[in-house]
Amino acid sequence: MDSIVRTSSRLPSLNGLRAFEAAARHLSFTRAASELNVTQTAISHQIKRLEDELGLRLFVRQNRSLALTPQAREYLPLVRAAFDDLRLATERLVRRDGGKVLTVSTIASHAAKWLLPRLSAFQEAHPEIDVRITTSSSLVDFAKEDVDAAIRYGRGHWPGVRAEWLMGDELFPVCSPALLKGGRPLRSPEDLAQHTLLHSSYDDDWRLWLTAAGLPVSISKHRGVSFDLIFMTVQAAIDGLGVAIGRTSYVQDDISKGRLVVPFQIALPVDAGYYLVSPEGRTDAPKLRAFRAWLKAAAQNKS
Repeated sequence: MDSIVRTSSRLPSLNGLRAFEAAARHLSFTRAASELNVTQTAISHQIKRLEDELGLRLFVRQNRSLALTPQAREYLPLVRAAFDDLRLATERLVRRDGGKVLTVSTIASHAAKWLLPRLSAFQEAHPEIDVRITTSSSLVDFAKEDVDAAIRYGRGHWPGVRAEWLMGDELFPVCSPALLKGGRPLRSPEDLAQHTLLHSSYDDDWRLWLTAAGLPVSISKHRGVSFDLIFMTVQAAIDGLGVAIGRTSYVQDDISKGRLVVPFQIALPVDAGYYLVSPEGRTDAPKLRAFRAWLKAAAQNKS
């Protein structure tokens, strides 16, 4: 019977890997030494030791310049990714222990029109928590991103996360009060055909509302202006550029402050809504519990 010899792979020295990553990034032992606060000789020794451990060359000197060998070019992105993972894991560990920083992801329009105007109340109630808001149109990958929770729009069916209902929306036209005082009347939904309609890219809100109001969807194809973010559409309506379809969470503050008016009393409930989403196993951190309680209370307050 043939014998099988198994050798245990040993990780190379961490100092050698740090020296390699810095020198490869700068293509200079001198600049790597300056970054790591060691001498150039120390960098040379650490890389020589790493090359001995790996059994291959990593750098080639060419006309007073430094170049990577093909093996080193292949090795570098993997080493860099490993250091990035170490940094992220350390930040998460420190943050979890300290519990002082809460990172929340949401879409830009929701942040601008609903979350940020209310956030000062949470900061006053919990000055010990440092809140960081990030915006993205993509779903958060909690395994890879440094995010504690996210506010998502949908129907709540996302595997591997805890999704808690916050609030729903209704769809209805909104416009500037000045638009009602213009030369073209806006007394009935049929009058929309004489006005510029404001659209948000990637949504179907006008078609849905016109159908619910019993009007032809062709009205939505008349002259109009489109924006890639909903809060820009709302701002255009405030500025009198045309009539927009409002979603409750995005326009309720502007309506209450008189910047927008609702010309027709026809509102269409939307079957999707906003949820607070957090990764399973990390939902009971004190900072997240505090934010969850405040967020739910704010979502129930319609004023």
